[in-house]
Amino acid sequence: MKAAVVATAGGAVPEYQDFPEPEAGPDQQIVSLVATAVHPVVRAKASGEHYSSTGRFPLVPGVDAVARTADGTLVYTGDVEEPWGTLAERMAVGMALPLPEGIDPVAVAAGVNPGMSSWMPLTAHAEEQGTPDTVMIVGVTGAAGGLAVQNALALGVRRIVGVGRGADDLKRVAGLGAETVEIFGDQGADAAAIAAALDGKAPDLVLDFLWGSVAEAVFQALAAMPGGATSYVEIGGAAGEQATVPASLLRSRPFRLSGSGIGSFDMRRYFVQVAAYVQLIADGKVRVNAQAYSLSQVGQAWTAPAGPRPVLTTD
Repeated sequence: MKAAVVATAGGAVPEYQDFPEPEAGPDQQIVSLVATAVHPVVRAKASGEHYSSTGRFPLVPGVDAVARTADGTLVYTGDVEEPWGTLAERMAVGMALPLPEGIDPVAVAAGVNPGMSSWMPLTAHAEEQGTPDTVMIVGVTGAAGGLAVQNALALGVRRIVGVGRGADDLKRVAGLGAETVEIFGDQGADAAAIAAALDGKAPDLVLDFLWGSVAEAVFQALAAMPGGATSYVEIGGAAGEQATVPASLLRSRPFRLSGSGIGSFDMRRYFVQVAAYVQLIADGKVRVNAQAYSLSQVGQAWTAPAGPRPVLTTD
């Protein structure tokens, strides 16, 4: 079969070439690719730098896809055993979630992975403590950040404060329904700007796609505010893998710090929420910005500039 293949670790661009056919194991089936996205996690795993990378090469990258079963059913799927992945004409899968009639497979392929990163902690907070009144999204201008704004609105969050860089990108986010705070990389000034935007009211939930020094600016802003319960969820590390948490923040309020990633999820709950999230996409309550390429154009999709999520298709 044809697939996008990465020969070695180190960040090489995949090449469109022949790769051995997958073999279905117990409780698996062979499905045919319809659409699969080039997410940041896909690039990171292919480079060997992601925490879940196995170091096994050559490798077909890809973590999730929309595919067709042998009887023609359109499904959302993923969790393909390496060295196979979803950037291939066929894959062996265990999980296959039937999709609603008429749904856009490109939107599903582009939206589920980044969207679930915030949907899981948002719904967990709603189930455990009620719908949060105020949510802060750190790194709001990326694809996952924009989906997080829409996800929060879909759950009925009253106030969303988005933190990020780039005036034009922040205007776009404001159009989705978030208040915005522009940061510039000066921790003290960024902390002051964040504190001013919050106006003395700590957020109930923080979704952080950046971590690193940006998280430290948020911690500084929160530590200077009156006490109030805050759940802080680390989702991505675009600004750095390390961040120092001040002891005063931990002692001054009920403050819970956790992470959102496939290794932290209860998978039974995850599959239930994936179905709910796919329905949001089908209903048009979440809009996904994507750009489709054919599978043979993997090099072009892989190196596409920041913007719409690249999606590889075969249909």
